[in-house]
Amino acid sequence: MNELSNFTTLRVGGPAQKIVHAHSEDELIQFVKSADEAKEPVLILGGGSNLLISDAGFAGTVIRVENKGNALEYDACSGGMIEVAAGEDWDKFVELSINQGFADLESLSGIPGTVGGSPIQNIGAYGHEVSETIARVRVYDRVGKAIKTFAAAECNFSYRGSIFKSEKDRYVILNVTFQLRKGDQSLPITYAELAKHLGVSIGDRAPVKEVRKAVLELRARKGMLLDSSENQIMSAGSFFVNPIISKAAADKLPADAPRWPQSDGQVKTSAAWLMEQAGVLKGEKFAGAQISERHVLALTNSGTAKADDIVKLAKVAKQRVFEKFGIELKAEVQLIGLDLN
Repeated sequence: MNELSNFTTLRVGGPAQKIVHAHSEDELIQFVKSADEAKEPVLILGGGSNLLISDAGFAGTVIRVENKGNALEYDACSGGMIEVAAGEDWDKFVELSINQGFADLESLSGIPGTVGGSPIQNIGAYGHEVSETIARVRVYDRVGKAIKTFAAAECNFSYRGSIFKSEKDRYVILNVTFQLRKGDQSLPITYAELAKHLGVSIGDRAPVKEVRKAVLELRARKGMLLDSSENQIMSAGSFFVNPIISKAAADKLPADAPRWPQSDGQVKTSAAWLMEQAGVLKGEKFAGAQISERHVLALTNSGTAKADDIVKLAKVAKQRVFEKFGIELKAEVQLIGLDLN
């Protein structure tokens, strides 16, 4: 039962020395304190959806975050302030917020994982990021040995990043408070694929429930939805982040390469486009690991993969992109006991 493959969406990972389940905030803090006092390595585990764990497992304490609960408060001036426990399922919370009449999370529908994981990665999809909606994050500081609350401005949010990611292993997320609008119209649609699917123009708004439905359909089409009936679910979603490169480097790319100018003068491009142009093929396999047949960014477990198989396939993809474009892809998934160098 201590096999970590049982707790990750990739279904790989060796044994844990010890696994404990934190069903409350107090339990979560106490488990962390006890492990720190014993000088044991700690792995905080939420939904296991953004994680690739070595076949050797984890020589320490794995703490599963399973605290639940949310509070809904609505103020006509400030919008909905919703405090949500870290262990809540992300997509179930998104669905709940929409059913309660709130907007702003619709583009982030279908992302696997827990609420506590959302600020760490600053999860995003279809032109929006969770940082747009976060009011504050409550944490346990393992260095200061105290509970601390970060206002949104203190979280240092960036593309797929935050202070919780850059200061790895210091902060344990306890809960997240979101500030959402009451209403049935979405945030502006900024992503061309989603706009086309909805039949609207870039910058338009659409009914929140229609946007959620469209996002779920697009994610399903790409094999990015958890569905126990399909092997495609045995993935960690997008394995690599979209690279942010200098304008000079972007200017060297072919004219049809995707480009999204950033506020600091750099340019974001598409990891999937780079991979496809470098010859990484959908369905390509290495032992039990496979590039998804639906989306090149999803590295999957075809049923018999080991963590090493997935790493080797990722290295092949990374090397091809570097040889073709001189751009180094970086993993979006958290690697435990592994690296791509």
